[in-house]
Amino acid sequence: MTRRTAASHLIHDELSPTPEMAADCRAMGANLRLERAARAAVSTPPSIHFDDYPSEIRKREIEVSDAAARLANALHLHLD
Repeated sequence: MTRRTAASHLIHDELSPTPEMAADCRAMGANLRLERAARAAVSTPPSIHFDDYPSEIRKREIEVSDAAARLANALHLHLD
């Protein structure tokens, strides 16, 4: 086993070339949608006033399949 010295293992030897790293950063920024996040950060916040929201919001319908009902009954969960 050879012993490593500080000069034999430099961190910058493992890095990609600068243009490749810059392209990776641009691709990451596009995938993270940074422009949309920046616009959201400076836009007006949503209202917290009760009057700004509708009073009745219809709830989603949840369907329970026969297989899920049998499984729930076997586990004594008793879905209604």
